[in-house]
Amino acid sequence: MDMNEIKEIFFQECEEQLAELETGLLKLNDGDRDPETVNAVFRAVHSIKGGAGAFGLDDLVSFAHVFETTLDCVRSNKLEPNQDVLKVMLRSADVLADLTNAARDGGTVDEARSRQLIKELEALANGESPQAAAAEPAPKAAPVVATMPAPAANDEGFQPVAFSFDDFETEEPAACDLPAYDIVFKPKSDLYSKGNDATLLLRDLSRLGQMSIHCDMDGLPTLDRMNPEAAYFTWKVSLKTDKGEEAIRSVFEFAEWDCDLDVTLAGDTPVATDELPMQPVPFDLSMLDEGAQAPTSAAQDQIAAQERDARDAAVSAAETASNVLQMAQTAARPPAEAGRNATTASSAAQTAAAQQAASAATPTIRVDLDRVDRLINLVGELVINQAMLSQSVIENDTNGTSSINMGLEELQQLTREIQDSVMAIRAQPVKPVFQRMSRIVREIADMTGKSVRLVTEGENTEVDKTVIDKLAEPLTHMIRNAVDHGLETPEKRLAAGKSAEGTVRLTAKHRSGRIVIELADDGAGINREKVRQKAIDNDLIAADANLSDEEIDNLIFHAGFSTADKISDISGRGVGMDVVKRSIQALGGRINISSKPGHGSIFTMSLPLTLAVLDGMVVTVANQTLVVPLTAIVETLQPEASAIHSFGASQRLISIRNSFCPLVDVGRILNFRGIQANPVDGVALLVESEGGGQRALMVDAIQGQRQVVIKSLEANYTHVPGIAAATILGDGRVALILDVDAIVSASRGQSLKPEISLAAAG
Repeated sequence: MDMNEIKEIFFQECEEQLAELETGLLKLNDGDRDPETVNAVFRAVHSIKGGAGAFGLDDLVSFAHVFETTLDCVRSNKLEPNQDVLKVMLRSADVLADLTNAARDGGTVDEARSRQLIKELEALANGESPQAAAAEPAPKAAPVVATMPAPAANDEGFQPVAFSFDDFETEEPAACDLPAYDIVFKPKSDLYSKGNDATLLLRDLSRLGQMSIHCDMDGLPTLDRMNPEAAYFTWKVSLKTDKGEEAIRSVFEFAEWDCDLDVTLAGDTPVATDELPMQPVPFDLSMLDEGAQAPTSAAQDQIAAQERDARDAAVSAAETASNVLQMAQTAARPPAEAGRNATTASSAAQTAAAQQAASAATPTIRVDLDRVDRLINLVGELVINQAMLSQSVIENDTNGTSSINMGLEELQQLTREIQDSVMAIRAQPVKPVFQRMSRIVREIADMTGKSVRLVTEGENTEVDKTVIDKLAEPLTHMIRNAVDHGLETPEKRLAAGKSAEGTVRLTAKHRSGRIVIELADDGAGINREKVRQKAIDNDLIAADANLSDEEIDNLIFHAGFSTADKISDISGRGVGMDVVKRSIQALGGRINISSKPGHGSIFTMSLPLTLAVLDGMVVTVANQTLVVPLTAIVETLQPEASAIHSFGASQRLISIRNSFCPLVDVGRILNFRGIQANPVDGVALLVESEGGGQRALMVDAIQGQRQVVIKSLEANYTHVPGIAAATILGDGRVALILDVDAIVSASRGQSLKPEISLAAAG
């Protein structure tokens, strides 16, 4: 595997980490204060930073480091994650995503926005309000440590950096019989230059169990030979934990190439904590930051004395730094917490173990999408060949009980199971698309000055990846439309007796073999008078046109239609909802609107679960073979002469259980025949479409129910009105898959485009 492949895997993992980051921040924004949620957010940023450092992505590392520092303040309870803090962090998550995308695709980001957010994050980490970042930040207090100036021959040294062992938060010691591990960790200079930090790694290691540390400074040279960008310390750690060696090594996952690491299981007599010296001696911990720059050195005649003092301090520090864990416990724990008994510690450990087991991820592997697509195509061909083989055996075997027939039934069942399993591989939850919408809501809300809350439901609803990839664009336009046009300003909402904060609800669910996505808002609803007047002004309808509420609502799907009074960065150009309708129809879906003035609107999209296969009813119409999607069929019936009623010059109705339903001659609509057929001689399929109600489609005969493989007609031929796609039947013939919505619309007076001859296509 070359470096480009490794880098691609890193960016794929970044997408997962960014999704986890945004999910965690939204949970915190909703009031979740679970420490595991905070830790998950911190780990996501830390993982991105570590991987970016390995590939030299300096801009990403720098921003992630500041972001990580602020999150660490939240994790250590030094910063309360209130609404103002989370608003900054959500915007920081957006910038982190932009930086990741720029690193992957070679694009650019708004540097001014990035710098501003860095200032705000630093202000939060320093205990200031985010607004303090607008002004020049106050200078930070210098740490109280002994500095070691470099020789005069070298103007560069190192800048002392404040460091506290309080961050080493550990639980109460576990049982004394836990396995003990000896860990030798020696950082290389590359570890610091790539944004990693040895102290953070040691702190994460301390969370695995009872730990003691010894800092070996034997490699520390004299000042005149010291390289401020080099690493000289070796950390020797004794760790008692039941997590195992794999958990220990996972702490150093992003630093394994930039350090020397040795993990061994200790013998019967591991180093005891109380055997290590504990005399507190002043120690310049700023030496841990090898990547920092130094101030100018003092006079040459003071160097020798300073070197002696530094060496003496280093020798003393080597004796005391070995037990930083107990120093951390003494400094970090309140007195009451230090007195907890072993029972409480054991209970906490059991609870943590249970939470870890519950949140354990299912093992997964990464597979290139092209391979999955090829597998799906091959399975489709397998289905077609299985159907052909079954058809051939049926035509040549009359008894129907031979062993060949029994074997074919088993083959059909296995083929169906294989196909379902392969389709499940490509099925993915809609969660990534829904998470992307939260960012759009925040951006549009900030631009319009509105207070908006996005609520998502059914995020784990699964659908084929090809559908998910094409959902982002229509959902983006609909979200922008809902926030900009649907929701009122806070002042108008309060005047109407509503809360100042508007709500946009995005829901996904399965229904009748399809996925239904609803976008609802609690805004003012569609102003039908304004929509009607705009349509008249744009010559879309006549001034005296008599339209129903549904027809007026659907006017917003016309290209170039907009009710905005002026053009802005958000709307006004008439581009949006027409794109939504075309995108949904291209996916074989449909969309309708339900709006109540003063209470809001609901946009409902109904899409197929997959674009690869469908269950259909094979029918005959005017000697042509068609497939009607089974999900659209409510029931089938044989019409009787007494149930048929004429309506107008050419319309007919069929009576079904004391109700009347329009009867649609499919052969006449598709121009397969010039005159209407006799309904009594055929079969009626009662179908239901979004927004079109029920219709009875009249066909000549039903051949049977089959699962068919969808073949794109547009990709292989051209678009045919009234036809959604094509398939290959068991006898090798090509059959057209009916577009039920288009047929229903044509029956309501919207004629199909006549430029294609279906007789030639069929």
